[in-house]
Amino acid sequence: MTEWTIGEVGRRAGLRASAIRYYESVGLLPRPLRRNGRRIYDPSIIERLSVVELAQRAGFTIAETRMLLHGFARKTPPSARWQKFTERKLEQIAARIKEAQEMRQVLEALRRCHCPTLTDCGRALQDARCTDT
Repeated sequence: MTEWTIGEVGRRAGLRASAIRYYESVGLLPRPLRRNGRRIYDPSIIERLSVVELAQRAGFTIAETRMLLHGFARKTPPSARWQKFTERKLEQIAARIKEAQEMRQVLEALRRCHCPTLTDCGRALQDARCTDT
């Protein structure tokens, strides 16, 4: 049986040992076996780390990722797990995109600003809000 140290897992996964220990502490990874006080991992840990990375890249929080991994019956297929979380996450992303577009509009307006004072900018912004409604 192949056994890896935390350093070997880190090298293969492209992570620091501290990240692996953190993932263990927050319940994303199972507690490893220990031999002489050192963590010993099965190579399958790389697959679990890949799922954690995928969830991170999709914008899932630690709590959401933990729920994805442990919050379902064992027989629940991955597709059902992802579907439950992706609908909500897509809604959140849509809201963030809308917010970013609004920020961009404000920044573009500010880039064209020729107000002599910040107070004048504030008034102009308020006037624009009043005329938009």
